[in-house]
Amino acid sequence: MTTPPALLIAGHGTRDEAGAEAFRDFVRELGRRHPELPVGGGFIELSPPPLGEAVAELVERGVQRFAAVPLMLVSAGHAKGDIPAALARERERHPGISYTYGRPLGPHPSLLRVLERRLDEALGSVSRTPSDRADVTVLLVGRGSTDPDANAEVHKAARLLWEGRGYAGVETAFVSLAAPDVPSGLDRCVKLGARRIVVLPYFLFTGILPDRVVQQTQGWAAAHPEVEVASADVIGPAEELLDLVMERYREAVAGDIRMNCDTCVYRIALPGFENKVGLPQQPHFHPDDDGHHDGHGHPNAHHHHGSHAHSH
Repeated sequence: MTTPPALLIAGHGTRDEAGAEAFRDFVRELGRRHPELPVGGGFIELSPPPLGEAVAELVERGVQRFAAVPLMLVSAGHAKGDIPAALARERERHPGISYTYGRPLGPHPSLLRVLERRLDEALGSVSRTPSDRADVTVLLVGRGSTDPDANAEVHKAARLLWEGRGYAGVETAFVSLAAPDVPSGLDRCVKLGARRIVVLPYFLFTGILPDRVVQQTQGWAAAHPEVEVASADVIGPAEELLDLVMERYREAVAGDIRMNCDTCVYRIALPGFENKVGLPQQPHFHPDDDGHHDGHGHPNAHHHHGSHAHSH
């Protein structure tokens, strides 16, 4: 019987050690749950181990086929470009390996269930009634990106979270690179009549940016004592997240990849982003990488819509 392809988890990376350790723990837990699979994980930037090191370790264990899953909620530049480019570079470094590439995680119904649970926890342990929820406005806060498609995905998650759950509304804000920021998002909730707001971070694990969301929320709340404001927790290593990664793995192995290209800045000329159409994608060079490169990207690090990323 042939060994199934290895599961390679690609993380963004964080300067927050607890956040990086949460990712590493998550990868270890997946390995424990699936002893039949070689499982490894690494980061694109900022924290160890780099993705290249994770690939090298798996190759040393005899792995030749990989299914890579980006541990990311939305498809921005990292999932669209950096990871496929990094994988192309690994194929240059390790002739004979092959891989398929899975799609980002959200907005999946199982993650929406986790978000709903985080909201209930933030609202307190009293039993939630429909009238209770009708009083609550949620501010879903995403990472924020220079990619409009990625920001739109956060709005999509917000809409899906609102549908059928009975909250007064689910608004969106971003912690960096995109408007509205957290204070502006909270102002908007109040203009819409909110009296109770729960700020819900759209993040997988703890880190510098989710901490910033909490700090900005507390700062705003102190200046607006008339509004009840609570902070919800990040998604965390929930059962649903562990299961979803395996679903994305199985999808990648089966070749059933459906990437959204309809509003992708690398494919479609969106207003203000026309210069990005057709841009070749380069890998990030992780500071801890081992230097098997010439320092400025390999010319074969193709654009994310190349055959190694997915096909239409």
